[in-house]
Amino acid sequence: MTVKIEKSSIVKQSKITITGSKSESNRLLLLKALYPELEIENVSNSDDSKVMQKALASEEKVIDIHHAGTAMRFLTAYFASNEGREVVLTGSARMKERPIKILVDALNDLGADISYLETAGCPPIQIKGKRLTRQHVRLNANVSSQYISALILIASRLENGLILTLEGEMTSVPYINMTLDLLRQVAIETTFNEQVIEVKPKKESLKNKKLTVESDWSSASYFYSIVALSPVDTQIELSSYKKESLQGDSVLAEIYASFGVETVFFGNSIALKKTSKEVAEIVEFQLNNSPDIAQTIAVTCLGLGIKCHLTGLHTLKIKETDRLVALQNELQKFGAEVDITEESLTLYKASQLRENVVIATYNDHRMAMAFAPLGLKTNLEIEDYMVVSKSYPTFWDDLKNLGFKFSK
Repeated sequence: MTVKIEKSSIVKQSKITITGSKSESNRLLLLKALYPELEIENVSNSDDSKVMQKALASEEKVIDIHHAGTAMRFLTAYFASNEGREVVLTGSARMKERPIKILVDALNDLGADISYLETAGCPPIQIKGKRLTRQHVRLNANVSSQYISALILIASRLENGLILTLEGEMTSVPYINMTLDLLRQVAIETTFNEQVIEVKPKKESLKNKKLTVESDWSSASYFYSIVALSPVDTQIELSSYKKESLQGDSVLAEIYASFGVETVFFGNSIALKKTSKEVAEIVEFQLNNSPDIAQTIAVTCLGLGIKCHLTGLHTLKIKETDRLVALQNELQKFGAEVDITEESLTLYKASQLRENVVIATYNDHRMAMAFAPLGLKTNLEIEDYMVVSKSYPTFWDDLKNLGFKFSK
């Protein structure tokens, strides 16, 4: 199904409540499976988090996680350490193309019993849960942080804990720090010195611990883009957010200052306000620690008519789609010139935005949401628009409340 966005203008002042972070929610859901006494508030209403909850509660022998990459990685570690449990983890056609060998190798090095059922290195996988007693494992530091987080989330339940050595240049460090901080909040002892992470075993219960999930900064990115593409003094208030956030995508506040968007923190909310600040003709951002906002930034630059050079994007090639290729394809439809490498994207200013472009979404929620703000500049259509439910089911309702005009 396709939604048409008619060229729109939004109300000058508005408020949006965004559900809990998918990244934090999925980490805490796994911890709750390990420590049932943990209470979680403001859990994400995303498809990914619902899939995670369902899988953790399931007693089936085959568990299908569809497109949920985080769930695939976290559940692989969880079931591998769940002694006596045998399960097959599978997913969508795209999921069966996404690599998981690095994590499987690390778990097998710790004593796990995981094998491939179709393509070597990719799901579906068969897991025979075992008591894991080995303590030391090594990983390349530039792999997806989800592999690292999967290991350290289960580490406190391993007989001897875990000592994980990261080799080479590290990427996505904020997501690793998020996981470690959540562990510390439930009194699991951890250290992260130089490139060695240690998690101590924890045998006792958490003693009625309650944690509240912060709202999702990745979801906030689309409203940063909307404000950046709006007239001066447009303001959107978002809740609930912390100034000292655990989420790597909170760097949005700094990045979008370059586009004339001021972020004001007050209470548990933020206000995004478009200022009269002059926007540079060229911007460059290193996004090693926040690659999920690359699509939003590139589309913002297209809408503002400026050039951007984004680096640190190597992990985007193994997401729901190859996001670098997908971005290049869709940005070029508007008349822009786009160059990509294995880890970067360069967007050159389009002379004039083409109208009535039809955006393909590639089963990728972020493609749909990143391009939607262009409805403030031109008419466009977005295919398979409800793919947004993967992370933000109420996205289109929230845009309608801002003043966006839609037709089908």
